[in-house]
Amino acid sequence: MRVISPRLYLTCSFHSTRECRMEKDAICTLNTLQTNASALEQVRRERSHPQLQLQAMRSFLERAGLTVENLDHLNIIHVTGTKGKGSTCAFAEQILRGYGFRTGFYSSPHLVQVRERIRINGQPIGKELFTKYFWQVYGRLDETKDAHGGTMPAYFRFLTILAFHVFLQEKVDLAVIEVGIGGAYDCTNIIRKPWVCGISSLGIDHTQILGDTLEKIAWQKGGIFKPGVPAFTVKQPEHAMSVLRDRSKEIGCPLWVCPELEDYQADDGPLRLGLAGQHQRSNASLALQLSHTWLQRRCLPDKSFSSTSVENTGRLQATGFKPSPIMLKGLADTEWPGRTQTLKHGAVTYFLDGAHTMRSMQACVHWFRETAAQHERNASGPVARVLLFNATGERDSAAMLKLLTPCQFDFAVFCPNITEAIASCNADQQNFNVSVENMLTRCLDNERSWRLHHSPGDNEGTQLLIEDSLPLVLEKKDDTLVFPCILSALRWITQGRDSVVADPAKTVLPVKPSIMAKAAPLCDAAEIHVLITGSLHLVGGALKHLDPASSK
Repeated sequence: MRVISPRLYLTCSFHSTRECRMEKDAICTLNTLQTNASALEQVRRERSHPQLQLQAMRSFLERAGLTVENLDHLNIIHVTGTKGKGSTCAFAEQILRGYGFRTGFYSSPHLVQVRERIRINGQPIGKELFTKYFWQVYGRLDETKDAHGGTMPAYFRFLTILAFHVFLQEKVDLAVIEVGIGGAYDCTNIIRKPWVCGISSLGIDHTQILGDTLEKIAWQKGGIFKPGVPAFTVKQPEHAMSVLRDRSKEIGCPLWVCPELEDYQADDGPLRLGLAGQHQRSNASLALQLSHTWLQRRCLPDKSFSSTSVENTGRLQATGFKPSPIMLKGLADTEWPGRTQTLKHGAVTYFLDGAHTMRSMQACVHWFRETAAQHERNASGPVARVLLFNATGERDSAAMLKLLTPCQFDFAVFCPNITEAIASCNADQQNFNVSVENMLTRCLDNERSWRLHHSPGDNEGTQLLIEDSLPLVLEKKDDTLVFPCILSALRWITQGRDSVVADPAKTVLPVKPSIMAKAAPLCDAAEIHVLITGSLHLVGGALKHLDPASSK
């Protein structure tokens, strides 16, 4: 791969076509960090000695010209959790931006473009800024690698360093930082002095890294607590809450439990949320406590922080308060794409939710059944329901698919997190850590799991529904289909009824006529409702096609 001198980029003028090319080169260089051999060897060493992860992160930070002391000036809100941490951050950032503060927001993963992970005032940083700051950081790390055994930070570490650099250079008033995985040994945990910390709902995920019990996971999440820094959590299972209480006492961090959203006093009735789903209510309560505490501690330092009562259990219970008009507007205006998101394109309605754990899938099913039913009541005729699903990594996709069976889909469609089978050089969504064959095999496994839930004992195979394309071709069942990419799946599901997906500029491999004939129920239906779930990467790949503006 051609590597271009960072200094060249720092001295260039940015014109539109050159800007796009330079951004693409930066992202392609970033993607090499996914499979950097020395980085992978370093990760293997650190798994048996996790404390080395933070030591390594500090070293990379210093090589990039930053120090942990620099991070003290970012006025950070630090948030972890298994489910809802991104939504919580989005609520809190929107609220504080409403007060006129210049905000930074670091989150993961991205849906369509990697620049989404680093936001200024709610917007992904522009191509010019991304390219400029990318090469500043990459250049410093590249120039020092020979003195450090040739090591470069892996993908997420690099982006975390880049985010800190961007926020410092752009002089944000505060930074909302979402933890990547876990907490104690996550690379964001080099933060020493946040103003407040938050833990959203806990569940089982990333067990190979965090442990296979809720107690072990709670211990990891509680690792972001800092001495004397107030922390908030939502209601948790008692065993997990007990671990969080112990961690807070051990670290010397006061920990409060958020009240129900109904406990906040508003003049105009129930609080309105910009994000759909009952599960967002606890995220909104957590965001209210985080933003309220940040404002108190950062802006009213002469007033002692005290808004709690103590329960008999010894647990500190945060009290509801009367949210300001700015807070109410912030909650109502919050947008967080790919999470309980609905897009209507004429006769086709898409329901997108990146649920990828058991608890988040339960919440997704509840939201979809309720929301889809509302849409169906307003439909002009029969509605066809389609599931588009993929799951990756160590997640129990069979168990998640079982949760989805009550949704009564007419078709279940599976595809890997590949946007297009005919490559369009989409560097933002390249993943070099998993082979195409492995991704397709996982899709076939998911399809078999779905059929077993519906037809126990049926062991017939399926096929990839593209002519002369790939060797994984078996026999098929009528109600389940597997496609080699997201665009092929969307084209078949929508049957030309969504002009955005049917864009002739986007080429797909030809589908067998016999498979096209199976789509008669989709053609006859008055409307098509599509739930896209199981993976945020799948949702992001779908949004690339469904919302072309997201790729600009």
